[in-house]
Amino acid sequence: MEYDVVIVGAGPAGLAAAIRLKQLGLERDHDVNVTVIEKGSEVGAHILSGAVFEPQALNELIPDWKEKGAPLNTPVKKDVFLFLGRSSTIKLPNFLLPPQMHNKGNYVISLGNLCRWLAAQAEELGVEIYPGFAAKEVLYHEDGRVKGVATGDMGIAEDGSEKSTFEPGIELHAKYTLFAEGARGSLSQELMARFGLRDGVAPQTYGIGIKELWQIDAAKHRAGLVQHSFGWPLDSKTYGGTFLYHLEEDLVAVGLVIALDYRNPYLSPFDEFQRIKTHPALARHLRGGKRIAYGARAINEGGLQSVPKLIFPGGALIGCSAGFLNVPKIKGSHNAMKSGMLAAEATFDSLRGDSGGQEVLTGYADAIRRSRIIKELREVRNCRPAFRWGLLAGTLISGFELWTRGILPWTLGHHEDHKSLKPAARSRKIDYPKPDGEISFDILSSVFISNTNHEEDQPGHLRLKDEAIPIDHNLALYDAPEQRYCPAGVYEIVDGEAGAPRLQINAQNCVHCKTCDIKDPKQNINWTVPEGGGGPNYPNM
Repeated sequence: MEYDVVIVGAGPAGLAAAIRLKQLGLERDHDVNVTVIEKGSEVGAHILSGAVFEPQALNELIPDWKEKGAPLNTPVKKDVFLFLGRSSTIKLPNFLLPPQMHNKGNYVISLGNLCRWLAAQAEELGVEIYPGFAAKEVLYHEDGRVKGVATGDMGIAEDGSEKSTFEPGIELHAKYTLFAEGARGSLSQELMARFGLRDGVAPQTYGIGIKELWQIDAAKHRAGLVQHSFGWPLDSKTYGGTFLYHLEEDLVAVGLVIALDYRNPYLSPFDEFQRIKTHPALARHLRGGKRIAYGARAINEGGLQSVPKLIFPGGALIGCSAGFLNVPKIKGSHNAMKSGMLAAEATFDSLRGDSGGQEVLTGYADAIRRSRIIKELREVRNCRPAFRWGLLAGTLISGFELWTRGILPWTLGHHEDHKSLKPAARSRKIDYPKPDGEISFDILSSVFISNTNHEEDQPGHLRLKDEAIPIDHNLALYDAPEQRYCPAGVYEIVDGEAGAPRLQINAQNCVHCKTCDIKDPKQNINWTVPEGGGGPNYPNM
């Protein structure tokens, strides 16, 4: 199938790019043939974010979004920032918070629902959107330029044979291909390696965000309340914190973000989240309510110094494939959308010049450098890496950075997350409390309400480069941390032949968070896309 532009991923960046391309075509009477493919079963199925949404990019893209019914229904009315002790709570006065930490003018939203609405706007403009089609392979011309992508075959059995439901993958060729896969996209990783896009930049660093959606007692609901906290139960060397957002219709989004450069191999992000919900600062909102959805996703935390080169012959990286999240603000959707819009404008100009896709999109890279995205990231570039010296030093340095808008004359670097673990013999075991079934829950019941499903009889999408490493290295040195860093119970150490331990991979549980691909100490786990339509199906997340 031939297109002018193929976009991989129907998230905020990909859909903003598609809409902007079609808008430009109408404005300048030059039609552009655009398609978006999405590995989730529907648009929004794999979208997970807090989310407090900054609407500046949406204002530019679709100025009449209110009249068109965009699902931005809950303006932020109150900001609360807390420091938690084991049983204590200290409320920080709002006047002490830097301007970037205030949310006046923002909205508490479901990002998945916003993407569903954006998809409808894109389709009205003539964009073709194909959910349930996973881009599995990058295609190249003989001269090395990106030619497009191929989707994976459907109906392949675990042994490699074709089932009765077999459907071959499709090649989508384009003059330009824009990759909007989100954080740690598998094809984006391939492109970075092939074209040296990470040469000369700091390693990307990540956090794992775990979220639940609750229906709470109407008497406790405060639409527009935004609460963030840090402190207990994380130690002073582990960066992270909670969010709790009151949406409309008595819904509350609650979650925990933990940086994946944590050191203790016994730490379990899932169990830390279940434990922190029992703190009075969170439990008072949730008690008596009902948990209705669960999910997890890795997020980029590297900031300015980790943004790779964005362009290569035949395409570009946009959104979280590149990494434009503002860590102190815990917001990236506005920057993702803006990057998609800038890429669309550069792509349209190139197509209109009849370059036939041979021109590298230098206009996009130049526009990003001049954009508010880079200005915003430059002002906060040292906030996240400052926490390598612990909570107190990190808070002081990042606070100074935020108040002075990046006046410090240096830029701190990052270390790769998979190199941070200490051996189990030098680490403290963590005794997590058993779930109470009211506020805290077990991992399998959590995965159940993520609506995750994969066809069991298909080739495994979580592949080991070396079958021996999980036991000979990870278990021996770190007590198998994959059992704990996965928030979906995918990895288990079980008894094998003659009672010898072996790693069991429950791939059907995978919620596509990408944590294993990031945190495995030897980078031995390769996350590849399963059949299209597999994975979670998040409602209102």
